[in-house]
Amino acid sequence: MARQERAEQTRKTILDAAAARFDAVGFLGASLSDILAEAGVTKGALYFHFKSKEDLADALVHEQFEVLEPTTVLENPGLQTLIGWSENLAAALQTDVRVRASIRLVIEQGSFIRPASNAYKQWIDSAHACLLAAKAAGDLRKEVNPHELAQFVVASFTGIQLSSEVLTGRTDLLERIGFMWRTILTAVVPPRRLHRFTLAGGGLTSPRIEAV
Repeated sequence: MARQERAEQTRKTILDAAAARFDAVGFLGASLSDILAEAGVTKGALYFHFKSKEDLADALVHEQFEVLEPTTVLENPGLQTLIGWSENLAAALQTDVRVRASIRLVIEQGSFIRPASNAYKQWIDSAHACLLAAKAAGDLRKEVNPHELAQFVVASFTGIQLSSEVLTGRTDLLERIGFMWRTILTAVVPPRRLHRFTLAGGGLTSPRIEAV
């Protein structure tokens, strides 16, 4: 058991170091020697757990969907659930280097041998499940196509978090995501249903969206 715990701790240390380097300089900019130096482990220890830099990248991307798996989306799909999920992901991008690294790796999906293009599909599928439930509940206007809206939400979130990273180091990400949702909700939700939804920004609950 002690040996297993040490091995797991070493693996965690390597992943943390890889995440820090991928987050800082991307997949192409990060070298295995830099990751080894950051982790403070031997080359043998690294290769015991991971065969290559590509394996490290794959592990971080895969882990993202285990840690941030939207189980609430599956258990309680709907528009408010999707809003909360996006806000939780935004908060994780501000505080968790592994999440930041995995998102960067997904965006740079052409940079390594096994691109993570399925990540986008998983995000879209999760959003679509929520929006289908919202449509069935009467929370979306009749003319709104849930799948098209799911693709728009994912693309908007991706672009907004990138802009926030470049401009402010993501310090204003939650506020930007709040603006994204206020814009989307007033466009796609029937006015009589807008009072049902709340947004969080900067850790504070925003006033309920007013019907227009």
